[in-house]
Order: sequence, then structure tokens, then C-alpha cells
Amino acid sequence: MTPTTKSAPVLSSKWDGLSKHLLASFFEVDNENGTWKRTDKTDPATVMAPLTEASMEMALNWQSPFEQAGPETKAPALMAMLQSGVLQPIIDAAMAGKGNSSDAAAAQKKSGDFLKQFEGRTGITKLNSTQVFSGMPPVKIQVVALFRAWNDPASEVMAPVDKLMEWALPVELSADGSILARAAKTARGEMGFIEALLPSRAPVRIAMQYKGRTYAPLVIESIGQPMDAQVDRNGRYVEQLIPMTLCTLTALDRQTWANFKTSPL
Repeated sequence: MTPTTKSAPVLSSKWDGLSKHLLASFFEVDNENGTWKRTDKTDPATVMAPLTEASMEMALNWQSPFEQAGPETKAPALMAMLQSGVLQPIIDAAMAGKGNSSDAAAAQKKSGDFLKQFEGRTGITKLNSTQVFSGMPPVKIQVVALFRAWNDPASEVMAPVDKLMEWALPVELSADGSILARAAKTARGEMGFIEALLPSRAPVRIAMQYKGRTYAPLVIESIGQPMDAQVDRNGRYVEQLIPMTLCTLTALDRQTWANFKTSPL
């Protein structure tokens, strides 16, 4: 990734004396030949801010696909009564009064001995409880970026916040919602086929550098702006805490995680 130059503005509040490891940098990246990096196609601006909150959530889906193979799923009520022992009184009540007392007692003892074999047993085995990996969603990173003004609220707070909003929103949404109208323009040669089929442009992908790691590519899945924050006499925000949910473009593997820990290119 190319270093920040005079032509690549840094949008940030003044954080003199603060360790660089406590400042997060956000910038736009593009895919060139399978590598995500800054190019001439991307926005040259960098937004920098300390993070008052930062956490990563990685959900790994492990499931037991064989857990439905046990007898408990075929006859759950019956198996529950057998394993808990509550079936014995029902059998005793059903056999009461049948035949002479000695035969009934013998039958009850025989059934009782048989039913006691089920008590305390279960159909769970190592096979039907085996966990298998069934995939994972992209990783989510929750952050809260702090911006506050010492001298100029426009450049120290509003400009970096506006840039984050720009990156979160679609680049362009087509005003023409009719695909038939776009198809007619394509037939007349006024519009290309791809533009007619997919007329709008999605939000950009960004990277985040924080504490020696570079996370890329990311998308801004959600972003908030507290509208009740303090302002100056001109109505410009003097402080903003911006919560964001960043999401990796794909699920991660070991190599991708190792790439996060490498120095910026």
C-alpha cells in the first residue's frame, strides 16, 4: 500500500503525542491482480482516529449432523419414559387385576426387571455427537472512532466523518428504475449492456490499519452518527463518536489471518 503523501490528505483530529499504535487508519482499497491495495482508482484520503472501543467477532459454525440418528428422535416420548423410569407405574397399573395375584406379581417383577435396564441409559454416542465444520460467515469488527476539534471543527471532525459516510454509502444509485427504459437506451446505443443490467455502483472496500495489523478488504456494514453531539456557534460538531461495524469481504482462513499481521505494503 502506498504511503501517505501530500496528494493523499489525512483527515483527522489533532492527536499530538498520542502513540501511533492507538490511532486507526482507514483508507479505500481496490483489487489489482488478486491483491487488495491502494491504486490510482481509489480515493487517496486517509481517515485517522483513536478507537474508544474495538472488538472482533469470529463465528465458526460447528454442528452435529448425526444427532438426529438416535432412537430418541424416532420415539422421543417413549424413550424419555423408558430412560427416566416413569413407564414402570403405567405397566403396573395396566397389569393390576389380571389373573391371580401370584401370576400378576411375577409378571410385574419380570417387567420391572426388564424396564430397569433402560434407566440411566442414553442413545448419545461419540458418532452421533461428532461435530463437523459447516462454514463460517465473514468476520465482524465493531469499532467506535473518536473525532474532536481543537482548532477547526470542519477539518478535524466533519471532514473525516463525512469521508467515512461516503465510503459506507453506495457510490451511485441509478435514478432510472425501469430496466425496460434502460434496455431501450441500450438498443439505441446510448447505454452499455452491463450499465443497463446493473446501473448502480456499490459501496467501496476499505482497509483498516490498527496496532500493527492491516485488515483488508473490509466493508462498512453499518455506521452511526450521534446527532445530539455538541456543536460550536456555527452549528459544526466539535466532537463525534462514530460507531461502525466493519465486515470482511469473505470468510477467513489461516493465510488471510497471517496476512493481517504483516506490515503494510
